[in-house]
Amino acid sequence: MGRALRLAGTVAESIVDGPGIRYVIFTQGCPHRCPGCHNPETHDFTGGYAVEIGRLLAEIRRSPLVAGVTFSGGEPFAQAEALLPLAEALRADGRHLMAFTGYTFEELMEGGEETRALLSTLDLLVDGPFVQEQRSLTLRFRGSKNQRVLDVPQSLAAGTPVWAEGYR
Repeated sequence: MGRALRLAGTVAESIVDGPGIRYVIFTQGCPHRCPGCHNPETHDFTGGYAVEIGRLLAEIRRSPLVAGVTFSGGEPFAQAEALLPLAEALRADGRHLMAFTGYTFEELMEGGEETRALLSTLDLLVDGPFVQEQRSLTLRFRGSKNQRVLDVPQSLAAGTPVWAEGYR
């Protein structure tokens, strides 16, 4: 696992970035640049810092409380090739995986092989760009009403987006 990811930062134990106690990885770089973005400091692809995937995996495995990992950003799918080995190792460990993306599920399905492979490792996906005019503080794990919380295995099996139970 000699590959490196470009990160804006991490949070070792979060209860607001997905179900349960999670390790959150904020990737650096985002092509969407949504007005009103919660993490505008993550937009610059040259910002942040590089971290070796093996080091990150070891850090995640050290915490007995962390049941899941969330990929946020920035745009995690902009680093799909580098993120994929980490996601596969975490999946092998039995971790729940979730990602936030400015792309829609449909756009990810039309993406490259690494994009679809990374998508296939996930349990939940919050998809779609943040739309400031649809902002709501009452939505669970999403910032605007256009975004969806999808059950990825069911969506892949159906070939169409399927809302995760309890998130609509």
